[in-house]
Amino acid sequence: MTTPTWDPAQYLRHADHRARPFADLLARVPDLPSARPRIADLGCGPGNVTALLADRWPTAHITGHDNSAEMLDRAHVEHAGDNLDFTYADVRTWLPSEPHDLIISNATLQWVPGHADRFPDWVNGLRPGGTLAFQVPGNFDAPSHRLMRTLAARHGVEDVLRHEDAVLTPAAYLSRLADLGCTVDAWETTYIHVLQGEDPVLDWVKGTGLRPILTALADDPETRDTFVRDYRDALREAYPATPHGTAFPFRRVFVVARRGA
Repeated sequence: MTTPTWDPAQYLRHADHRARPFADLLARVPDLPSARPRIADLGCGPGNVTALLADRWPTAHITGHDNSAEMLDRAHVEHAGDNLDFTYADVRTWLPSEPHDLIISNATLQWVPGHADRFPDWVNGLRPGGTLAFQVPGNFDAPSHRLMRTLAARHGVEDVLRHEDAVLTPAAYLSRLADLGCTVDAWETTYIHVLQGEDPVLDWVKGTGLRPILTALADDPETRDTFVRDYRDALREAYPATPHGTAFPFRRVFVVARRGA
């Protein structure tokens, strides 16, 4: 799969909608075992939701990790502070260098093939009573993704995209983490985001799921523009605009796993 080039400004165009699942995840995270918690945010992006961790735990030392220089630059400028820093890391290989009270991730692990195989290392990196928490999109069978894959196959770039097996079911995550001795809360929610503006679903995926295609076709602007135009037309039919906006159903999977004391 192509490592996408990220555009923080495009990603943040739907920041309120994107942050809502993180707030719902954060609401289920229990009290942390330390008075001055150590927290890691894996795949912090531009840092806008990492900052919510500092609001919840003002005495914590929080580090946002990401592999996008563009995202990290935005995070440093807008959110870095005395107890909040950002650094480069590849989630595929990241290991906690010290015991953590919370390892959290927002809409990142779907980009990491085999991410559930990292759970033992991350759980072992928690203090007793510490928590691993994450949410991932569960909408890979939605029209937005199915249409993208169909058009990608037509243009010979289907190999850069993720498929339905990019994430597990809530029950599968529960099983994997319960086997590691964690107490697990796993669930799913389908949000109905009401998006405004012209071609808002296209605008949404330009910040996330479409990034591998845009990256792969960066040196072929004619093919890229044709792809985007055809995809736009298909999305207009799949997600019709109404006087109230464009309804965009979006399923997400949530997991909060607490290590035994």
